[in-house]
Amino acid sequence: MKILISADMEGATGVTWPADVLPGTPQWERCRSMFTSDVNAAALGFYDGGADEVLVNEAHWSMRNLLLEHMDERVEMLTGKHKSLSMVEGIQHGDVDAVAFVGYHTGAGTEGVLAHTYLANSITGVWLNGTRASEGLLNAHVAAEYGVPVVLVTGDDLTCVDADGYAPDARKVAVKDHVSRYAAVCRTPARTAADIRAAARSATALAGRRDPVTGGTFTVELEFDAEHLAAAATVVPGVAASGERRVAYTSATMYEGIRTFKAVTTIVSAAVEEQYG
Repeated sequence: MKILISADMEGATGVTWPADVLPGTPQWERCRSMFTSDVNAAALGFYDGGADEVLVNEAHWSMRNLLLEHMDERVEMLTGKHKSLSMVEGIQHGDVDAVAFVGYHTGAGTEGVLAHTYLANSITGVWLNGTRASEGLLNAHVAAEYGVPVVLVTGDDLTCVDADGYAPDARKVAVKDHVSRYAAVCRTPARTAADIRAAARSATALAGRRDPVTGGTFTVELEFDAEHLAAAATVVPGVAASGERRVAYTSATMYEGIRTFKAVTTIVSAAVEEQYG
């Protein structure tokens, strides 16, 4: 049995504001250990439940945040950028039996600690086939296309509510309770590690490949905080203006859909100007 852990940082234990997750800051350096604790606890729980392999895919910012030297010796970690499926890289090879979203968060334009979708600001909303979409929802659709169930989600309490919509059977662990975008009631790393490990052990029973979900189109719409960012996004083939500060595109598969999304966000981030956005 092989489990993939997609590890993001905004939903990690103790994380509540931008400096906690921005590489190079003293706060980021401090929070890396708590992030690593969450991920390692999930891995240990999956091993407790009978998993043979755990692959951790770093999914935050530079994708070089976790402390490998503090992980269980059985874990393997995929670190670094420029990956075909970004946050769920590794799911496409046919050998993953379940995926866990550890350290996840709510989507752009919604309540939640450090809520966003791919870009820290700039994007004010994302919709998938008319439903407001978090990174969790987008990645869950990619996983479903490969027949891989989402079995565990960790983050703040609102992230767990969001996950009920795209992975109702998955185990959820709230490591903190939302107060505002930059404030939360946090639990200690010792407590959250125990909670995550127990949930991961239970979640292992949900692992097992499913029939791939195929046959439908996926329309993604994005809203930005400035009109020039929407214009920049239309450079990507198939992406067209759909309203004020909005663009949309339709893909035959979520594999194509998430790769187009990645292209759009890369171009848009390059079009952001200092101060004025």
